[in-house]
Amino acid sequence: MQTIKIKTHSPKNTYQKPHFFILNKGMNSGKPLTEACLNCFVLEFADQAERENYYWLAFGLWQSKFWHLHLVGSVIVFLRINEFKNLFISKASILQKDYEQHLKNVHALKVLKEKEMEFYKSITLIKELRSAVLRRYLQE
Repeated sequence: MQTIKIKTHSPKNTYQKPHFFILNKGMNSGKPLTEACLNCFVLEFADQAERENYYWLAFGLWQSKFWHLHLVGSVIVFLRINEFKNLFISKASILQKDYEQHLKNVHALKVLKEKEMEFYKSITLIKELRSAVLRRYLQE
């Protein structure tokens, strides 16, 4: 297992290695992002395959609301970087024990994400068609 480089993102920085971002403030803390925002951590990897594996681990942890137990703060909740590092690395080491199953899960998640996007496009088209029919109907 490669070492994961996790640090707080700064808008001044550019990243050459494969990377993704993790939102660290609000109720969506722990959400993996492909684009940077002001309140996020950056995770850098040696290669794209490794980035992809860890991205889906982060996505699974976020979807299962794993990070909610570790949020601190009274008005705006946030995730501490040290706690994030320790927990993410421990989850990553568990992932390495059954790597073959992890790859199957990642493939299934990718397929589901593609289907979700197809359905989203279909719903958008249906809404547009509904609007067109209503406009035509109301303009007669």
